[in-house]
Amino acid sequence: MNRKLIIRVLGALLSIEGLAMIPAFLITFHYRDGDTAAMGFGILVALSVGCAMYFIPKTDRNSYLRLKEGFIIVAVGWILMSLCGALPFVFSGFLPFFQDAFFEAVSGFTTTGASVVTNFENFPHGIMFWRATTHWIGGMGVLVLTLALLPKLTGRTSHLVRAESPGPSLSKLVPKTGQTAKILYRLYIGITSLEFISLLLCGLSPYDAAVHTFATAGTGGFSCYGASIAAFDSVAVDTVITIFMFMFGVNFALYYKFIIGDHFKAFWKDEEFRCFFLIAVTFSLLITLFNLPYYKNDFFTSLRYSSFQLSSIISTTGFVTADFSLWPVASQMLLILAMFIGSCAGSTAGGIKVVRIAMLFKLSRRNILATGRPKKVDVIRIDHKAVDEGIVSQVAQFAVMYVALVFIGAFLLSLDGKFDVITQITASLTCVSNVGPGLGAVGPVHNFAGYGIFGKIVASFLMLFGRLELLPMFILFTRSAWHKY
Repeated sequence: MNRKLIIRVLGALLSIEGLAMIPAFLITFHYRDGDTAAMGFGILVALSVGCAMYFIPKTDRNSYLRLKEGFIIVAVGWILMSLCGALPFVFSGFLPFFQDAFFEAVSGFTTTGASVVTNFENFPHGIMFWRATTHWIGGMGVLVLTLALLPKLTGRTSHLVRAESPGPSLSKLVPKTGQTAKILYRLYIGITSLEFISLLLCGLSPYDAAVHTFATAGTGGFSCYGASIAAFDSVAVDTVITIFMFMFGVNFALYYKFIIGDHFKAFWKDEEFRCFFLIAVTFSLLITLFNLPYYKNDFFTSLRYSSFQLSSIISTTGFVTADFSLWPVASQMLLILAMFIGSCAGSTAGGIKVVRIAMLFKLSRRNILATGRPKKVDVIRIDHKAVDEGIVSQVAQFAVMYVALVFIGAFLLSLDGKFDVITQITASLTCVSNVGPGLGAVGPVHNFAGYGIFGKIVASFLMLFGRLELLPMFILFTRSAWHKY
């Protein structure tokens, strides 16, 4: 194992995190409503430790990165980023218990949006801005950001992106991984800027627009208000955020194809996008109809809140404009199903991913038909291209592990002994799918503050497992991962 290279990459990660804290420090200094030293100490620790890890180890002649090492870097890197990202919360005194601060940082970087914050009104602007920044950094991926800034960090970087990127397979936009990372971040910054301008035109202040844009872009859902987006009570704001939550749930490769000349054909030719669009529209209309009695048969009011919440849940953003725990059970069931499905591979969203769901349906169909036609060879195709049987097998294994992790997580959370079955299952599901709100005691008007130390640590690792799509975290806890060879 190339330990020196691993340490150097992790050092680069922490150094970039320290630099990412600077805007929040400047905002704290500008508003003067918080402890500027808290953000300053956070920056100092991140940069000091990061630079020491990056520069002290002598450069190893072997800069080749193997798959196992890439997975270990991703898993350890996300944990270190969360540990360091928790420091401003602790130093400021607003989340003095480290398990709370760690939970909040993990929720931010994994773009889950689950929270333990109860006193939103007392939080300073700078700390809230750092909280939202963790969403934006984690949305596209901290390793992708590192490769965009330091493309020659290692001799082979595709393993890093493969271990961190959501989806069953890695698809490069261009041959070089570093160049692909730069393209992805240019697209990410461009769409983020477009939403920021749109929210300004809706009447939001630059600060509110930036915080909620970062949370939407990372499909995270952290708001600086306890009532989330409902605090604005604006049709225009609801509409803009609904559209952009959907947009950030789309594979970014399609935006690249759109720009280079495929135009709208790039979207309609993509089978996963068509399925995602169909699921989103169908679920939105069904929930709208189910909710009509709740909204006194006002179709447009029902459509406004139902479409927003569906877009929020299926994109795993977690913003709230209504207490959906009071909606009809049929609506809640569709939202739970949307938590499982998630959005497209290659997006900033969580969940199982639409392309995997499509493969699982086709695999089930093939197995059913094979009972009547045992000699017929039926190949699973996505976008009219045959899918490698190895990938199909991996998708089936992923689905089994995903569901198993949700129920194992629910069992571990139940050891806290405070909440009912619905709360524990949806709490685990919302963490693994990186959604944010669940049902019951972790519903849209509640959060995870009621869990004890054990429950918060379990929930934190469930979020990490979900964001990194299981395998890097599983590998991290195996003995063979740490063998020298």
